[in-house]
Amino acid sequence: MIKVGINGYGTIGKRVADAVAIQKDMKLIGVTSHSYSFNTEVAKLKGYKIFEAVKENDLRQNGIDPDGDLKSLLEEVDVIVDATPKKVGKENLEKYYKPNKVKATFQGGEKHSDIGISFVAQCNYNEAINKEYVRIVSCNTTGLCRTLNAVNQKYGILSVHATMIRRGADPGDIHHGPINAIVPVLEMPSHHGPDVQSVLHGVEIFTTALSVPSTLMHLHTITCDLKKNATVGEVIELFKNSTRIRVVRNAEHLRSTAEIMEFARDMGRLRGDMPEICVWQEAIGIISNAHNKLLYMQAVHQESDVIPENIDCIRAVMGFKDGQKSIEMTNNSMGIR
Repeated sequence: MIKVGINGYGTIGKRVADAVAIQKDMKLIGVTSHSYSFNTEVAKLKGYKIFEAVKENDLRQNGIDPDGDLKSLLEEVDVIVDATPKKVGKENLEKYYKPNKVKATFQGGEKHSDIGISFVAQCNYNEAINKEYVRIVSCNTTGLCRTLNAVNQKYGILSVHATMIRRGADPGDIHHGPINAIVPVLEMPSHHGPDVQSVLHGVEIFTTALSVPSTLMHLHTITCDLKKNATVGEVIELFKNSTRIRVVRNAEHLRSTAEIMEFARDMGRLRGDMPEICVWQEAIGIISNAHNKLLYMQAVHQESDVIPENIDCIRAVMGFKDGQKSIEMTNNSMGIR
């Protein structure tokens, strides 16, 4: 059994904790909390051990008696999943993980250069095997890597242009926006392109991004110049047969991000999550010219698509060598197609 701790129990941390708890080869040792909230109350109800992330907090005065501090959690685990806010992970690496000689995985808010290896299970599982520290890339980068990797493996990619239409905030976030604006990312390319290249080495990609007043999902529009000829039917079948990708159709009345999330809730997914990348069948197109362009649109559930990657990454850093088997184990436990 791989003994796992979660440092940070927010949007990602609580989902990773639940996913770890249902793996047959893992044991959730506990989670950390910076302060009291409904999240810590739920962790308590689920029977998770709760450790103090900082000494000065309000856990005890709200009826939660911590099981120890972060250092004591690190003493009990084989690997720690850092799910703290961006830039905090690097601080934790230097202050806690290296001195305590514990393996650690990080989220996409950390820089690739600070961690050294970036990870998407379907793309570069082997690069993370037995490594001390690995970074799971962001939700947007994970979404791009999953579908682009499938396309690249079958047809070869000459170049990619992708635009990220990003949700303005997570559903429970009351501190961010926009509320009544479309906000472009004023950098060219956006950071997503170089981030994709940290996983899909050698793929030429240029990305742009903007934020819109929505909380549900991100939406990507993608144009690929292919090395080999493709047809729409072939690409549809490619995506249907690729793990952690779901082809959705107008005939199913899945015409928007709102309807996709309603679909996830109706399927009984925990928290109504949709960890698969959803590609609209009717939005897949081919322009046959000198470069044979493939165009498609996809939706990315920012709260959940990286959760299975976290599980596979835990196995990889602990030396589990069969990436395909790990993906199957994770998918089966989480009900992912």
